[in-house]
Order: sequence, then C-alpha cells, then structure tokens
Amino acid sequence: MIRADLFRYARVHRAVAILAGTGTVALLSALFGGVEISLPSIGSGGVTTGVPFRRELPVLSAIFLAAALGGAMSTHEEMGTSALHRYRRTYCMVLTLTVCVFSFGIEALAVGPEAGAVFVRSLLIWFGLALLSVQMFGDQLSWALPLASAFLLIWYPQEWWDWTSNPTTDLFSWAAATIALAIGAAATTATPWRRKTWSRR
Repeated sequence: MIRADLFRYARVHRAVAILAGTGTVALLSALFGGVEISLPSIGSGGVTTGVPFRRELPVLSAIFLAAALGGAMSTHEEMGTSALHRYRRTYCMVLTLTVCVFSFGIEALAVGPEAGAVFVRSLLIWFGLALLSVQMFGDQLSWALPLASAFLLIWYPQEWWDWTSNPTTDLFSWAAATIALAIGAAATTATPWRRKTWSRR
C-alpha cells in the first residue's frame, strides 16, 4: 500500500473534518465535562437527575468516526476490489486509533487516566453501534442506535451495564466494547454486494 495513496484516500474521505470534530468533542469534555445535565427522572414526580456531560460526549465522536465510511461514492466503493477494501479498513483503523489516543490524552490530562479509559471505552461501544446503524438505516442515520442507547443509559441506569460510569476494571463493559466493535465491523464487511456474492456460492 502506497502511503501517498492512503493520504489521498483520507483527504477525500473527510479525515480532516472528522479529526477536527472529534478533537473538539475531546476538548469540550476536558473543559466542561464535569457539568451535570439536568434531566427529568422518569417516574419520580418531576424530580430531575444530573448526568455528567462527559459521559455522553463520546457518542458524538463515534458518530463523527462513522462518517469516515460515508460519502457520495460509498455505494460504489462497496463494490470495489479487495485493494480498495484494504484502503477502507486501514483508513478506518488508523483514524479510530488516532481519535482514541487523542481523546484519552486530553481526558487523562484534564481528569485522570481512568476517565480517559472510560471515555475511549464508551467511544468504541458507540462506534460499533454507529457502524451497525449505518448498515441498517443508511449513512445519514449513523446516530440512531448510539443515541437510542444513550437515552437508555440516562433514564434507565443499571450499575452492571452502564459502561459510561463503570470503572476501568469492569470486564463486562470491555466485553461490550469488543462485541460492539466486532458486530459493527462485521456489518460493514457484509455489504449488499458481498452478501449477493456469498449467496451464489
């Protein structure tokens, strides 16, 4: 793979805009992540509940990352050669790693390494859901599944499955991140064109 070709691919696929968006999210989390969002608590007679801003911010970074595989030519690229799919895969992996490292660094400096790890874990889970959402509903609705899960976490918090607040040592949350990424990657790989090819075998 020629590095110059990969850079050209990244430029066409909005890498600068995605990095700018995710970088802004990380900075917002560092500066205002401790501010609590006041939301009405379901079934508590109008009592409001406070949710730290930084818990939900990774969903925005995940949606930005999912845009890396979109664009005007995304449908045609799904029918591309194996070389093109390698470019797509490499580009997505490098971009995701860059965003995770930057987000972790900013959160670690602002709050601490544990907060950085939780931020990255949430980002990865929501990124997997965003990739699945793209395949289910289209490029313009990558936010559908991540946002639905965010609402569930806010209004129906459960200690054992709330990955936005569980500590870094919580194995269930890391398993959820692994499973979400695996499902998202599988959904991205199983393009309509590839499914038709597999069905003919």
